Amino acid sequence: MSDLFWLTDAQMARLAPFFPKSHGKPRVDDKRVLSGIIIINRNGLRWRDAPAAYGPHKTLYSRWKRWSEKGIFARMMAGLAAEHGEKTTVMIDATYLKAHRTATSMAAKKGGRGRLIGRTKGGMNTKLHAICDSQGRPIDLFVTAGQVSDYIGARALLSGLPNVKWLLGDRGYDADWFREALLDKGIRACIPGRKKRKTPVKYDKRRHKRRNRIEIMFGRLKDWRRVATRYDRCPKVFLSAIALAALVIYWL
Repeated sequence: MSDLFWLTDAQMARLAPFFPKSHGKPRVDDKRVLSGIIIINRNGLRWRDAPAAYGPHKTLYSRWKRWSEKGIFARMMAGLAAEHGEKTTVMIDATYLKAHRTATSMAAKKGGRGRLIGRTKGGMNTKLHAICDSQGRPIDLFVTAGQVSDYIGARALLSGLPNVKWLLGDRGYDADWFREALLDKGIRACIPGRKKRKTPVKYDKRRHKRRNRIEIMFGRLKDWRRVATRYDRCPKVFLSAIALAALVIYWL
């Protein structure tokens, strides 16, 4: 029992405001079930391989599936991240997440966005776009198919940017429309220009070096095996796995 993971009472108190209301029969112990869900996602286990201390694996899976589809885990992360208090700098970047063969069915439901899995030089991938604060803690997340441009992720994350002074990014975000959109928000872009630009773009090189913190963030998220490798076909469930990892690593 000593080597198992358990959420503390203080952590549960912070998460409790985001729990959906229980209707009818009371839910099984939230602390036990959520701790088991974290173990599964962190270690990349099959649900049936969950340690017996966390209860029936079907209970863990049904809670995970139900809350993921309702966006509960994503709201937990967004709610706690909203308390970040960042006033100076945020960073933007994207990374590839390998899709396992069990998730690579390309069939799409009518009217849906599909699996959000695309073919790249590295195989079948999903791309994670993220905004983090000056300490490298994720504030906002967005997933697309692997072949989608960084501009698409930047456009999706633009509206949720906090009121800060600087945004750091790599050359993949060097676009006039993006720089202008940041200026409209009162944010200065620290983004190097593409080599094809006729007129070089000036940027603060010393400040730009701090962008390694978002790379470190991606590395820590990928330490969770269900994030580094996508096993889930449903993109909403996969985003919940990423949000849960970010929540536990950075916001609890």
